[in-house]
Amino acid sequence: MPRSPGAERRTRLSPGGNNLKLRPALKLCPQLLGGLWRALLILALAASGSSAQANGQDPLPSWQDGPAKKVILAFVRDVTAIGSPDYVPVEERITTFDNDGTLWTEQPMYTQFAFAVDRVKALAPDHPEWKQTQPFKAVLEGDSQTFLASGERGVLQLILATHTGMTSDEFAVLVKDWIKTAQHPRFHRPYTQCVYQPMLELLSYLRRNAFATYIVSGGGVEFLRPWTQPVYGVPPEWVIGSSVKTKFEIRAGQPVLLRMPEVDFVDDQAGKPVAIDKFIGRRPIAAFGNSDGDLQMLEWTAAGKGPRLMVIIHHTDGDREYAYDRNSMVGTLDHALDEANARGWTVVDMKRDWKAIFPRLQGSP
Repeated sequence: MPRSPGAERRTRLSPGGNNLKLRPALKLCPQLLGGLWRALLILALAASGSSAQANGQDPLPSWQDGPAKKVILAFVRDVTAIGSPDYVPVEERITTFDNDGTLWTEQPMYTQFAFAVDRVKALAPDHPEWKQTQPFKAVLEGDSQTFLASGERGVLQLILATHTGMTSDEFAVLVKDWIKTAQHPRFHRPYTQCVYQPMLELLSYLRRNAFATYIVSGGGVEFLRPWTQPVYGVPPEWVIGSSVKTKFEIRAGQPVLLRMPEVDFVDDQAGKPVAIDKFIGRRPIAAFGNSDGDLQMLEWTAAGKGPRLMVIIHHTDGDREYAYDRNSMVGTLDHALDEANARGWTVVDMKRDWKAIFPRLQGSP
C-alpha cells in the first residue's frame, strides 16, 4: 500500500498547566496520519462490501451460481472474517491479475499489437523501406497470419520501432489518444469496452474487502498505465508489465525520460514471479490468469503458506467471445490447464460460468 509522504518526526510533550499537551501531532507525524486514514478507508470499504452482502445483494451478479463463483466467495469470506482460522491481515491481501485474456479480450491479436499496427501505418510514409521488410510488409498489407508467424522476433521489431524514440509523456499521449477511438474489429466497440464484466465485478468486490488488486501483464507497462485506473480501478503504481529502457535527459531546459529501442524487462512466464517479488515485495494469496504465460505466477502463489486461490479463465465461448486453448497462437493454454486440473485450481469456463461477457454499452437494450 502506498504511504503518505513525509519524514518521520518525534512528537514532543510540552506542559500546559497540569495537563500535558501534544504539539501539533498531525503535522509532526504525517506517516501516522496516512496510516490511520488508510486503515479507516479500508474499514469503510470492507464495511460497505459486508453491508451489501448482508442486504442480500449479489457481489458478482454476472457470474452463474456455479462452483467457480462459490469458491471465490468462500475464499474471500474465509480470509476476511475476523476470528476465522484462515483470516489474512489486510496488508497481506495481495491479488495479481494478468491482463490480456484475463481482464479483456486478446483475440484476434493482443490489443497492444493492434496499437503497434496502427502506429506502423502512421509512420510508414517516413519509412519506405518497410514496404519490403518483414514484419512491416505484412502489417502494411494486412497479412495478419504472416505477422503472427514472425513470432517473438517480429513482434519485438514492431514494438521497438513504434514504441520508442520519444519521451514517456509523449508515448502516454499517443496511447490515450488511440485508446479513446480504436475499436475491436469483430465487436465494433472500443477496446476499453471489451473488458470482461464478471472480472470488473470481481476487482471491485475484492477491493471492497480490502484486497490490493495488482495487474501483472506480459504487455507493456507504459501502454497499460495511462488507462487502467478509469477502466479497471487499478492505479498506475499497481500495474506491472514488460518495459523498454529509458534514459534521463534535459530537453529545452526540462527533464524528460527518453524511451530507448532496447528491452529492459519481459514480464511473462518466469518473469512474472520475479517482477511480483521485485515490485510488490509480497507473495500474492490469489492469482488470476488465462494462459501458459501465467503458469509461473500461479505456481508462485500456490507455493505460499496459508489459504490460496489460483484461477484460470478458460475461453470456451465462441459465440459471445472466442473459444481457444492449446492450439491458439495467441493466449495458448496448454500446460497451465493440465496443471490446474491436476492441482485442483479453479478453472472458470466462460460459456458455463459467466452470464455476460462484456459491459452493456450505453443506449443498448
